[in-house]
Amino acid sequence: MPAVILLAAVLAFTAGPALPQSLSGLITVGPYIVLLLGVAISAWFNRGRALIMLASLLAAYAGYTLAVDVGPKTFAVRAVSTALAVLVPLNVLLATYLPERGVRQHRNYRWLLLGLAEALIVIWIANAGRSDLSGTAWRDVLDHWSLRSPPTPLVARVMIALAFAVAVARAWPRRAPKELRKEPRPVDVGIAAALVAFYLGCEGMERYGAFNAYMAAAGVMLLAAVLQESHRLAFRDELTNLPSRRALEERLTELGPTYAIAMIDVDHFKQFNDAHGHHVGDQVLKLVAARLARIEGGGLSYRYGGEEFCVLFSDRTLDQAMPHLERLRKDIEDYRIAVRGGDRPREREAGSRLRAARVPEKTLSVTVSIGAAERDDTLIRPALVIRAADEALYRAKRAGRNRVMQ
Repeated sequence: MPAVILLAAVLAFTAGPALPQSLSGLITVGPYIVLLLGVAISAWFNRGRALIMLASLLAAYAGYTLAVDVGPKTFAVRAVSTALAVLVPLNVLLATYLPERGVRQHRNYRWLLLGLAEALIVIWIANAGRSDLSGTAWRDVLDHWSLRSPPTPLVARVMIALAFAVAVARAWPRRAPKELRKEPRPVDVGIAAALVAFYLGCEGMERYGAFNAYMAAAGVMLLAAVLQESHRLAFRDELTNLPSRRALEERLTELGPTYAIAMIDVDHFKQFNDAHGHHVGDQVLKLVAARLARIEGGGLSYRYGGEEFCVLFSDRTLDQAMPHLERLRKDIEDYRIAVRGGDRPREREAGSRLRAARVPEKTLSVTVSIGAAERDDTLIRPALVIRAADEALYRAKRAGRNRVMQ
């Protein structure tokens, strides 16, 4: 998606001068509309990082537009373009480095104070030479080789590169074991892509319409990322990374006349949780979910609630699904969970050395009970099939657990 949006920005920039007079205002007004809409939706959906970047882009675009209106070749334009090229990635770097706490977090007014301070500094620099208060020293500072522009100053390029690296690292974390890693968060991917668009806009400031097009592209990227993130939170379980029960309910409305449904429950999960702690219980759910996500035979896995999961085999009979469910049960039974002491280091490298130097204190195993049913002349609705699968699940538990029944 970011590549498509960037391509659209290039095409819009190329076609910009050829727009009819009635649409030429879109070149200036378009980025305002996109960025304002992004700020509003980010605040509504409580996405703090996206809001900070969108607000920074909006302030940067507004400041640059006002400076150009004063005079395209003035010192004010040069000062504003240099300042925004440094301050926007600085804000993004701070926002991506800090944990996401939403928009309405405690002491969030600090971001407002930071934004106000940055705006005053930019105004002060842009007015260098116009009054005794501003002085003329800023003109000499901006003539330094590391801050000289255009194109983008070296200091700004370093800041953009650092912010981009942090955004990519947050989007694709590598600390968790491979089977427990989650998909990249859309907002983090959107921030990284928007930084690329912002950099291209800074590089093309002297070309008519380039900065406008790339700023609009950055806003569209972030807006799409916020919407996709909200959809992910609504339809995907955050702990296990499986589709949620809401996603299952929507999928059930699309089924044809042939399908099978399996209900899966982790055996003795409450006792397991009480004995070993909730952090180990969460790890168990993640590992079970990782194996459910790899089930074969056309099955799609969902987290139904608590320690219960659901597997849907659309266009499959129960006889076709049973071998895959049995293989899933056996795979979970054979897996051993290593439980180590409280002194286990958080760093991945140190943990690897510790594992190589000693044997884990103990290993745990987990089992699941599975009940399955299929649509037939009696069970004609998905809700009835799920109820029949639940009844089969309880029969499996009463029969001794760790088995598949239909």
